[in-house]
Amino acid sequence: MYQKQFFEQIKIKSAELGFDEFGVTDLKNFEFNSAKIKEFINKNYHGEMYWMKDKLEIRSDPKNIWNEAKSALVLGINYGPESNPLNDLKKIKRGYISIYSRRKDYHKIIKSKLKALARYIQKIEPSKAKVFVDTAPLMEKPLASAAGLGWQGKHTNLVSRKHGSWLFLGVILTNIYFRNKKKIKSNCGSCSKCIDVCPTQAIIKPYSLDARRCISYLTIEHKTHIKKDFRIKIGNRIFGCDDCLAVCPWNKFAKKYSDIKLSYIKKLHMPNLKFFLSFGENDFILYFIGTPIRRLGYNRFMRNVLIATANSKDLSLINDVLKKLDSRNEIIRAMAVWALFCLSKSRFFEEKKKRLDTEKFYYVKQEWLNGEY
Repeated sequence: MYQKQFFEQIKIKSAELGFDEFGVTDLKNFEFNSAKIKEFINKNYHGEMYWMKDKLEIRSDPKNIWNEAKSALVLGINYGPESNPLNDLKKIKRGYISIYSRRKDYHKIIKSKLKALARYIQKIEPSKAKVFVDTAPLMEKPLASAAGLGWQGKHTNLVSRKHGSWLFLGVILTNIYFRNKKKIKSNCGSCSKCIDVCPTQAIIKPYSLDARRCISYLTIEHKTHIKKDFRIKIGNRIFGCDDCLAVCPWNKFAKKYSDIKLSYIKKLHMPNLKFFLSFGENDFILYFIGTPIRRLGYNRFMRNVLIATANSKDLSLINDVLKKLDSRNEIIRAMAVWALFCLSKSRFFEEKKKRLDTEKFYYVKQEWLNGEY
């Protein structure tokens, strides 16, 4: 009886702190499909996310992170948008930033809330706790499923009955034992909308993702040049992709976010590509301070902006692209060449005559030669 009351106290406090979902699972015989993630790694679906391979064994059990852990408290915060973001993809002259990134960095906001909840628990019951927000080799989504928050959909992301696909997750590992498992089975049924909508066919089969093809991975994690076929399909996305989340039918139950700290930063809603093309490195740092976009770094950010520019069909951006041909960074230079090719063949060939013979870097040369690599 005491544990049930304790659990309810924690649940009430979590709501006071702004969490929309709360559940708990014990860690006895924790069921996690390690075979699936091993297949993911063995097939190199993780791409340049080498940390996934390096920490593979640790991920198989939360106790490998902290052997005193007996339970996991899993919490979720809804960040559901006001309208369907798929409509934003039609505005090809503007840059699409993923919904979760159009606000302050959620890691810091959620971590502070988790620490407050952990302190509250420790006042009631002397105990130890560790908090996690997507910053350690901890499998949050399987834990969330075991705790009853939702299930992993065919797009591999968590789906909630109440909030659809729009949930930030946080975890508190504690040495308090809560006997509770409410693992929810998939309610995706025969639906394949998330698979069908993916521009790059990154969901290779239900519940299996090849990150190397995923636009979120390509625009955020991928550090080098992006293949031409993928560039075209990236469209106007300059940071992340929400297609498979946005199309999920369970989103009809999702409510708009309620936490004021997660409010939109208006300037990140479909910004003008021309404005971003004018950015130098210091402009980038100052403009995106406190947001997840800062993690990209200037070079990858400008690479993505130039890809969106190439897909924009906006001829007024040609002069801005020409300036990037003189960038000291080869990734930026290469994408400027491609953007110029897409926007103006005549200017492309004019600049090619001037620049090809003096270009030293392979990838940039290949763009002038309009080749594949």
